[in-house]
Amino acid sequence: MSYGIMQQVIPYTGITVSRLIFAIIVLVVGFILSKYTIGIFRKGIQKTKIPDLTIQFLTHLLTVFLYAIVILAFLKSLNFDVDSYIVGVSAVIGLVLGLGMQDTFTNLTAGVCVAAIRPIDMGETVTVNGQTGKVKAVGIMSTELLTPDNQLITIPNKLVWGNSIVNMTRMPTRRVSVDVGISYSSEIEKAIGIALNLMKTHPLVLQEPEPAVVTTELANSSVNLQLRAWAKTGDFPAVKNSLTAGIFEAYNREGIEIPFPQMDINIKEIKPKESEKHITEQKITVQVEAHDVEGGLY
Repeated sequence: MSYGIMQQVIPYTGITVSRLIFAIIVLVVGFILSKYTIGIFRKGIQKTKIPDLTIQFLTHLLTVFLYAIVILAFLKSLNFDVDSYIVGVSAVIGLVLGLGMQDTFTNLTAGVCVAAIRPIDMGETVTVNGQTGKVKAVGIMSTELLTPDNQLITIPNKLVWGNSIVNMTRMPTRRVSVDVGISYSSEIEKAIGIALNLMKTHPLVLQEPEPAVVTTELANSSVNLQLRAWAKTGDFPAVKNSLTAGIFEAYNREGIEIPFPQMDINIKEIKPKESEKHITEQKITVQVEAHDVEGGLY
């Protein structure tokens, strides 16, 4: 009796009861296995240093992929012609990708590469595509930078991955460079000694590598020097500001002149010669007569 019920066909479908039950079992077991697989994938990828947003995206991508397979298996169990559906859907997806989704998938691929290789990371200060700021987020489609004046810059990932990246905070130490000019009448050795003493006595300046002062240019109105001191990356802004103000005060105190651009303009009065004055008067007379002729006075 039970065997007969299992072989009965559901009206208007052509599907037997046994096939329907088997398809439901495939659907339930498929969803359970999918959730189990997704859980293992999420736990495994969370052990890496990939950003949480990328982990979330990859998890959703895997979820859609596995659920699609389960649904197709369910339809196949009901004796539907799944192969034709797959071919049709694949053609549509291929057309969409070819026409309108190129940039989207380029940004997607670039975002995965940035998240995996990590040329930039959360909280780092970088220059990307000509924009400088602190990394706020590395998303699937774009990267967000926060400027020092609190402006949010969104850059497509393809421009991040496809351009040079200057990472200002990745290394533990940085060199601080301060440019200053002294007049040609100042003693250059004395100026260099004052600058070296300023850097060597600064509490945030590292003594290894040793601070240095180099002459960079003999400019029009000054001899240009550059103070070079090493500091921890976190201390860079403070050291830069302190050395800039400190060298100005030290040079003023020690009588080292810091020149500013000047331009001397000499105006020479030239008196016209008598012969040139006479020729000019003749030219004026000729021009007046020519005008009178054209006007019909003669």
